[in-house]
Amino acid sequence: MTLDSSPIVAIATAPGRGGIGVVRVSGKNLGTMVTAICTLPQGAALQPRHATYTNFVDADGSVIDQGLALYFKAPHSYTGEDVLELQGHGGPVVMQLLLARCLQAGNGIDLRMAQPGEFTHRAFLNDKLDLAQAEAVADLIEASTEAAARSASQSLSGVFSSIIHTLVEQVTQLRMLVEATLDFPEEEIDFLEKSDARGKLDTIRSSLDQVFQQAAQGALLRDGLNIVLAGQPNVGKSSLLNALAGADVAIVTPIAGTTRDKVTETIQIEGIPLNIIDTAGIRDSADAADDVERIGIARTWAAVEQADVIIHMLDACRGPTLADEHITARFPDNVPVMRVWNKIDLSGHRPAIDRLDNATHIYLSATDKLGMELLRAELLRLAGWQQTGESLYLARERHLIALGAARLHLNAAAEHAALNDHALDLFAEELRLAQDRLSSITGEFTSDDLLGVIFSRFCIGK
Repeated sequence: MTLDSSPIVAIATAPGRGGIGVVRVSGKNLGTMVTAICTLPQGAALQPRHATYTNFVDADGSVIDQGLALYFKAPHSYTGEDVLELQGHGGPVVMQLLLARCLQAGNGIDLRMAQPGEFTHRAFLNDKLDLAQAEAVADLIEASTEAAARSASQSLSGVFSSIIHTLVEQVTQLRMLVEATLDFPEEEIDFLEKSDARGKLDTIRSSLDQVFQQAAQGALLRDGLNIVLAGQPNVGKSSLLNALAGADVAIVTPIAGTTRDKVTETIQIEGIPLNIIDTAGIRDSADAADDVERIGIARTWAAVEQADVIIHMLDACRGPTLADEHITARFPDNVPVMRVWNKIDLSGHRPAIDRLDNATHIYLSATDKLGMELLRAELLRLAGWQQTGESLYLARERHLIALGAARLHLNAAAEHAALNDHALDLFAEELRLAQDRLSSITGEFTSDDLLGVIFSRFCIGK
């Protein structure tokens, strides 16, 4: 895929006021623009990779700002092209004036505004980053926890890509062996036995399983888990949200129907982001106080449908009711359910956890914060989190899909290998398909449409 090669410019720092703001330019023939904007001594030029203090001037010579100009000569830059960064004071008006001046001064070289992610897209196309590393740039910016930021940094440094490249190389080597045998069938009678093709394949499959497990952990760090609190009014959903968040983020009163709409709070447990969604209490629409509460109940069920985990809140003082059974019956079949019996400070129960076939039951008090550690540990277990002690790399859903597809192709290759040398052509084809799916992670085989989707989600200026 090729982009419009015109020089591009954008403000590279976040909107709002700050001590420093950066305008970034990437492209060819930036010299005339530098001369027009920066007040350099007669005949002087910006030295590559050196900061130069200068005035940034308008077309009439008036000073817009004072700051540092940095020039990075291709290919030794973020994008692989010539890059100019103008670092001035971080006021929004100053930045807009400097951006407008760059566009004016770059008129002769067809300078235009950058699209979201276009600087990183050019870095990918110019082989400065592979696709997994490029995605890690956005993930590092958007990281919501320290663990996610560290893992994104691992991916950006190429750890994940290196592992994928190793897998691809192993698959490629085995594929070459198989295809060479197909080309010269008379020279090989028992290829699978003599080359230990099955053993090599088993090794690759084992490595892929380990990578998939690590990637799943990384995806959890990136995306977190959506946990919906559902149950009848006044069972303590908002109190539990406040206890988990460590702050009064939801209003708590003894009045039924206090929570009218969902309230979302992101918390961290061992660095894992968990999006806790408090919802309106569920009761029969005829019992709702007004239309607002009825709409809130409808939104509760909509949130339940999108949940990764459902916490069904119940009152330990009164035990299960028919209304609780009706609520349980409407939960989706494929979503894990945790039944939390609240108010044990009033019921006389002790903090406890009971794992049954259909659900886990936890007894706690959100008000007195009894049994909260049991809940936190169970949430991590349901999330599939395993503290391995290893540095994780951040992964995305598309990475998991590609790894899963590659695993299916390798499993199919193993089935063909069981037929001895009678299905070597099918064996080779499954290896090729597995190789393609693994290579799509780093962008060696990736559709233009997918690239467009990935980079359009970046912030402008990156």
